[in-house]
Amino acid sequence: MSDRAAVIPAGRVAGIDYGRKRIGIAICDAQRIIASPLPFHVPTGDEVAEAAFFRKLSAVEEIVGFVVGLPVHADGSASRMSVEVERFGAWLASATGLPLTFHDERYTSVEAAGKLAGLGLSRGKKKARTDSIAAQILLTAWMEAVATGSAPARPGALEG
Repeated sequence: MSDRAAVIPAGRVAGIDYGRKRIGIAICDAQRIIASPLPFHVPTGDEVAEAAFFRKLSAVEEIVGFVVGLPVHADGSASRMSVEVERFGAWLASATGLPLTFHDERYTSVEAAGKLAGLGLSRGKKKARTDSIAAQILLTAWMEAVATGSAPARPGALEG
């Protein structure tokens, strides 16, 4: 891991909300104006299949880099899950050959759940959409941070 943020070139970026059961995914347009959620991905545990999935996603969506949500405590310190997410990020950068950076994902799942509240969705449908909406919120926050010059939120990003 380097001690600086990966330089993600101009173009479409994918936001990733990593989870053991579901991986939320969002992508932005090439101008990085708007982020849109994609259907979540269920990890298979098969690294070859997972690498193929993310390489295909990158090719089909013309992704130039990834922003992975880093779960940290409210005070900004690393959480137990942070280590697992950093391992996933290293693997993702290696599997796709694309640059990757981490961005603070504090409260994205809470915000996503709030956005889905009151829509008349069943509990199962809300749960299914929360991860991708969290990825959209994460990606939007990263785009805003880049646009204002305050990114990256955390050093320790990877370059593919």
